[in-house]
Amino acid sequence: MTSKNQLELLHKECRKCKECSLAETRTNVVVAKGNPDAEILIIGEGPGEQEDITGFPFVGRAGKMLDSALNSVEIDPLEDCYITNIVKCRPPNNRKPSLEEVKSCIPWLDKQIDFLDPKIIVLAGSTAVESFLNIKQPISKIRGEWIEKDDIKVMPIFHPSYLLRNPSKEPGKPKWLTWQDLKKVKKVYDSI
Repeated sequence: MTSKNQLELLHKECRKCKECSLAETRTNVVVAKGNPDAEILIIGEGPGEQEDITGFPFVGRAGKMLDSALNSVEIDPLEDCYITNIVKCRPPNNRKPSLEEVKSCIPWLDKQIDFLDPKIIVLAGSTAVESFLNIKQPISKIRGEWIEKDDIKVMPIFHPSYLLRNPSKEPGKPKWLTWQDLKKVKKVYDSI
C-alpha cells in the first residue's frame, strides 16, 4: 500500500474519531488539504468556524492570509504544501485547544507525518509550536529560526490570524517578519 493510500485510510479513520469532547460539538473533522506528495507540511492550531463548516483547514480569512503569504514567496499552497492542524476538530468559540485535546489528537498528526515524510514543517502560531515541539517560548522569540526535529527542518512563523490583526507591512512588523521567514522556507525548499 502506498503512502498516499495509507494517508487516505488515515483520513477516513480520523473522521470517525471520538477521542475527546471536541467530537461532540464539531460539524466536520478537519483533516487536511493540499498535496500529499509535497515537501512542505504546514501545521496550524485548529479549525475555526469556516473550517468546521467546509471540512478543510485554513479556508477562512486566516487561510486567505496564509495563501497570500505563501504566494508572495512563490510557494503554491495547494501544490507545494500539505496543510493540517494540531487538533482536527474546532474548539468551541475558537478557544485554544486544551492539553487533553492536543494529547488526544497528536497521534493523528504523528501518523500524517510518518506517511508524508516532509522535508520542511512550518508551524503557524504559538499553539502549534508548543504542541509539536514542546517549547513554551514566545513565538516572537523563536519565529524565523530553523529548528531540527527528527531530521526535519522546522520553521515557526506567526499565525496568519495574528497577521490579520497586525496588517502593517513595515520592516520589523509581524507581516514583514513572516515574509522574511517564508523566504527562508522558499530558499530551503528550492535546494531540496
